[in-house]
Amino acid sequence: MAGHNKWSKVKHIKGAVDAKRAKIFSKLSREIFVSVKEGASDDPDLNPRLRMVLLKARQANMPSDNVQRAIQKATGEGGASQFLDLTYEIYGPQGVAIMAEISTDNKNRTAAEIRHILTKNGGSIASAGAVSRLFHRKGQIMIARSDAEEERVMEIALEAGAEDFLSDPEGYEIITDPNLFEEVLNKIEAASIPTVSAGVTCLAELTTPVDPASIETIQKLVDKLEDHDDVTNLYTNADFPE
Repeated sequence: MAGHNKWSKVKHIKGAVDAKRAKIFSKLSREIFVSVKEGASDDPDLNPRLRMVLLKARQANMPSDNVQRAIQKATGEGGASQFLDLTYEIYGPQGVAIMAEISTDNKNRTAAEIRHILTKNGGSIASAGAVSRLFHRKGQIMIARSDAEEERVMEIALEAGAEDFLSDPEGYEIITDPNLFEEVLNKIEAASIPTVSAGVTCLAELTTPVDPASIETIQKLVDKLEDHDDVTNLYTNADFPE
């Protein structure tokens, strides 16, 4: 697969910058709520979607009290909102491809707000399939070079069923089939190897080089979309110059 070994562009929960922690935890609380409701279980062993969200929460250092409150809210009685999962396929400036995964309780409101962001920032809605075909859903595990020896990580990953192992000066990237992601991650964790990030994500098959003059414009669009309350995950094939 071309164009996805970009250590500096690992997609995780919005970078976990302190100024955005409240926003991060708010989004994760919603994801936990929705995953419990949709999966009809608050047991991660019986609810794969909840299991993946809890992994994201752990990596974002979300306090356990926040996690439990979100689960309790979802399991409580009462007329809870019904959430709909949507994927927006978007073209940004320079033809950059963007996929926004959304969870909303009002798709008309969300559609209007997303279109407003696009109009103001040089983006547009792509035709169905035009953008999604450029991405593949894969498991991705990132490990810092300082945390483990390359040969050891590679051996564990490949023996556990990883599809690919990539190495660069900063660390290692393990790519898996989505269905084998948890198995590979469990092997890595069993070996007491810490991870920088881990999750099932969408990786671009091909990237779009970004002209230096367009970096700020494209980054602004990406930031505006990521900041929207209903956007749970955002992926782009933009290849920003180092």
